[in-house]
Amino acid sequence: MTSQHQTRPGAPDLAMADPIAMEVFSNRMLTITEEMGNTLIRSSFSTNIKERKDCSVGLFDRHGRLVAQASHIPLHLGSLRGSVREVLNRFPVDSIEPGMAFISNDPYLAGGTHTPDISIVTPMFSGGRLVFFTANIAHHSDVGGAVPGSISAGARTVFEEGIRIPPLLIVEGGEIREDILDFIAQNTREPEERILDLRVQIATNNQGNRALEGLIGQMGLEQVLQAVEDVLSYTALRLQKRIDAISGMKGSFTACLDDDGSGGAPVPITTHVSVEDSRLVVDFQGTGPQAKGGLNVSRTGLEATVFYAVKALLDPQLMPNEGMMSSIEIRADDGLIVNARSPAATGARSITCQKIARAIFGAFRDVLPPERLMSSGADDLPTVVFSGNHLRRDGTYVYLETLGGGGPATGRTDGMNAVHVHVTNTSNLPIEALENEYPLMVDEYALVERSGGAGRYRGGLGFVRQYTSLQDGTIFSVRSDGQLHAATGVDGGGEGRTARLYWDYGKPDEKRLGSKETHLIMDYGRNIRFETGGGGGLGDPHRRPRDQVLADLEDGIIGVEDLELYGQEALAK
Repeated sequence: MTSQHQTRPGAPDLAMADPIAMEVFSNRMLTITEEMGNTLIRSSFSTNIKERKDCSVGLFDRHGRLVAQASHIPLHLGSLRGSVREVLNRFPVDSIEPGMAFISNDPYLAGGTHTPDISIVTPMFSGGRLVFFTANIAHHSDVGGAVPGSISAGARTVFEEGIRIPPLLIVEGGEIREDILDFIAQNTREPEERILDLRVQIATNNQGNRALEGLIGQMGLEQVLQAVEDVLSYTALRLQKRIDAISGMKGSFTACLDDDGSGGAPVPITTHVSVEDSRLVVDFQGTGPQAKGGLNVSRTGLEATVFYAVKALLDPQLMPNEGMMSSIEIRADDGLIVNARSPAATGARSITCQKIARAIFGAFRDVLPPERLMSSGADDLPTVVFSGNHLRRDGTYVYLETLGGGGPATGRTDGMNAVHVHVTNTSNLPIEALENEYPLMVDEYALVERSGGAGRYRGGLGFVRQYTSLQDGTIFSVRSDGQLHAATGVDGGGEGRTARLYWDYGKPDEKRLGSKETHLIMDYGRNIRFETGGGGGLGDPHRRPRDQVLADLEDGIIGVEDLELYGQEALAK
C-alpha cells in the first residue's frame, strides 16, 4: 500500500483577499504561537525543555488543518498534526466541549513520531462553537521503557519504548484529571518532573486560547475564519508557483544510515523528486525495509520531514500551514524504514528523518539552479543519555541531549560550525546548567579542527563534547550515526570528517565505540567523548581565495597537511 498525502476535506481554494490585511493577520497568528512557545520554555522544569527548547506549538482549525506553527522543531510538525487528527478521529466534534484537553504520544495510535514527545491538544470555543485547537508538544527526557531516556536504537518494538498514550482526556470540565496525570507520570523514571512539565503544557494552551479570544473579540469570528482561509489559499498558491517553475525537472539521491540500529548492513534512503500533473512527487522507491532496531519512521514523521525539506528548498519564507501541503504527494510503500508498520520501534526516528532530509536535498541538486547548490551537513544527530542518582538530593536523574555538527557549504557561504541542521532545532545544554543539575563534568567543549570538507566554500566544523562521571554507576546510552558515511561535498567539494565516539579518551584503556551503544556503566572518573561530523564542501578547493586559506590555517580550521587540497603548498614554508 502506498502512503500519500491527500488534500483534507475543507482544504482551501485559491481565492485571494486583501494581501496587506492577510499579512497582518498571519503575523498576528505567528505572534500567538511564539508567545505560547516562550511561555512553555520559560515555565518548564526539565532542562530538555527550559534550556534546550525541545518543544513546539501550533494552531489548528476545527477541521484539524494547521494554521500556524512557531519556528521551533520542524519534525514536531508531524506529531502535532497527527495528534490533532487522531483526537478528531476518536472524539467526534459534537462530543468535544469547552474545558476539555487531550493528551497523546503514540506513533501509531495517536499520530505521533516517538513516545517521548507528548502532545497536549486543547479545543478553543467562541460563542459555543468549536473554532480552533491550540496544541503543543514537548520531548520528555524519560517516559519509561527498557532504558533511561526511553530510546534505544536497538529496541525491537514500540513496547520497549515507554508508556503508550492514545488520545485521552487529560482535562475535563476545566479540571485536570489527576488520576490520568499520575498514571502517566508513575510509568516514567522522573514522575515529579513529568507532572510539572505536563501542567505547564496544559497551561500554555490555555494562554493560547485566551489570545485567540482576544483576536476574535477584536476582528469578529467570521472575519477571523475568512482570514484563515485566505492565508491557507495564499500559501497553496505561492507554493504551486514554485512547483510550476521546476516542471519537467527530476532528481534522485541516496543517503545511507550506518546500520539498522542492530548492527546490520547500511540502510539506503533513496529519494526521487519530480513534478506530475502540477504536483510535486517525492518518491522513496529503492529505500530499505523497516529496521529491526528503533530507527523506523512513522507516517507522520515522514510527512513532516518532506514538508520541511520542500519549504526550505523552494520557499524558505513560506508560512508552515496546511496550504503548503496540498500540492505535495508522498509515495512510500508500507513497511519501508521511512513508513514503518506497527509495532516497529521508532524511538531513534530522528536519525532516519535527518537522512530523509539529506536525500531530498541531494535530489534537488538536479532540480535547482547551480547557484542554489548546497552540500550535505552533519545531520547524524547524536543523542546522549546519562542517568544515575543525584548527588545533592534524593532520587535519580535522566539527562538527554542532542548534538549538532558542521553545517553545509552553499554557493555563497562556508558552512556554519557546530549547528543543528534539518528537522531538529534544539540548543546544546550550557555547561554551567549541565554541571549544576547533574553529577557530570564537561572536560572539553570545542570545535573539531580539520573536520569540514574542503571547497571553494568549505564545510562547517563539528565539535567535541567530553563528559566525565562524578560518581559510580552512571548509566550511558547513545543513538547516533555518521561514523561510516560522511557528509557529501558537491561540485568538486570534499567530504566532511565522519563522527567519532570514545570511551576513556586519553587513558591507557581508551576505546573507540560504535555509533549506537546501550546501558554502559560509567564509574567515577570515566569519560565519554563525542567528536561530531563536519559538513561537506562546495566547489573546487583551488578556487578558494588565498587569504581565506591563510585565515583558516591561522585559526586552526585546517592544518598544514591540508594546504595541498587548496593548491597552497607554499603557505607551509
